[in-house]
Amino acid sequence: MNFTAQKASRKWANGAFGRIAAAMVTAAAAALLIGMPAEPAWAAKASHAAPWDNLFRHLQPRPRAKARRAAVPLPKPRPAEAPSAKPEQPPEKQQASPDKDKAKEQAVPAPQPSACRLALTDEVAIAPSIPDIRGANGCGGEDLVRLEAIVLPDKRRVSVKPAAILRCPMASALAEWIRKDIAPLAERLGSTVSDLDNFDSFECRGRNRIVGAKLSEHGRANALDVRAFKLTDGTSISLTDRTVPRKLREAVLHSACTRFSTVLGPGSDWYHEDHIHLDLMERRGNYRICQWDVWDPLPQKAPLLPAERPEEAPPREVAAKPDDAKSDANRSDKPDANKSGAKSNAAQPDAESNGEKSEKAEPAREQKPATKKRRKNRRS
Repeated sequence: MNFTAQKASRKWANGAFGRIAAAMVTAAAAALLIGMPAEPAWAAKASHAAPWDNLFRHLQPRPRAKARRAAVPLPKPRPAEAPSAKPEQPPEKQQASPDKDKAKEQAVPAPQPSACRLALTDEVAIAPSIPDIRGANGCGGEDLVRLEAIVLPDKRRVSVKPAAILRCPMASALAEWIRKDIAPLAERLGSTVSDLDNFDSFECRGRNRIVGAKLSEHGRANALDVRAFKLTDGTSISLTDRTVPRKLREAVLHSACTRFSTVLGPGSDWYHEDHIHLDLMERRGNYRICQWDVWDPLPQKAPLLPAERPEEAPPREVAAKPDDAKSDANRSDKPDANKSGAKSNAAQPDAESNGEKSEKAEPAREQKPATKKRRKNRRS
């Protein structure tokens, strides 16, 4: 056989072997794809192993984790007489709904109103409740109201301008003071009270607005500063005005000191010269402070000059001086001299009428108004 024939036979053998190898690879891949989805089918086919399976053993799928879990022993079956298990409920937060939340809010009992709040009805005062105030350094309080007006027994209202934020007991005491003391006082004047001038009520501050001082009763909503009352006829009664009749101011003083534990006005300190401070501060032994001086009215005109002496007044007695006593004694010892002097004085007018000049008579000098000499300005 020549060289060309050998080369052709070798080429054909190589091609046949390649086709056989490709067919075997294709068959193995098909078997692998068919056997992967189901493990029982793979186990059934394992008994009929193909001759080339050992060649592709490393391509076989590994057993899954389920096969390992299957080896764990299962729990015993539940006995028939056991109670049925309740389904697990989700947490309360997940179960909560808007309707249930509203129901819970309604179920929470609201704080009960105090006895003062129940007594302070709309027939006594227009004072709606407001939330509690919790401020710094103890400011604020509980059971607070906004006092807008006080209702008189005849249903007329006394407006509080501006509205005052007070504790309920302080607002109740103020309403009783206006209804039972101030309103009858205004009726005696022929009018009725219409407004209450509120100078200050709740304010978180120290006493007398001094930094670092003790907390004022204003900071506890337990005090009110009153400046004046206004009547329906337009009259304004200022409690610190001296032109207001003294008896009227004294009546207000006595009524206020009877109802409030602290009353400060003019004379207490210079912080309360233009208003009256009222509060219900609690002290040991129910100690009260009432410091308000009702000053007398000032005179209309300042007494710059003394009053004129009336005509019917008796003559004034003037004390005699020692020199005058001696001169009187000398005059009594020398009566002739007095007579001669009298005669000379009587004759003097005749001499002046005749144009004769006496030695004692001198012409009157003209008095010129005193003038101050101005100094020349030497600064030039």
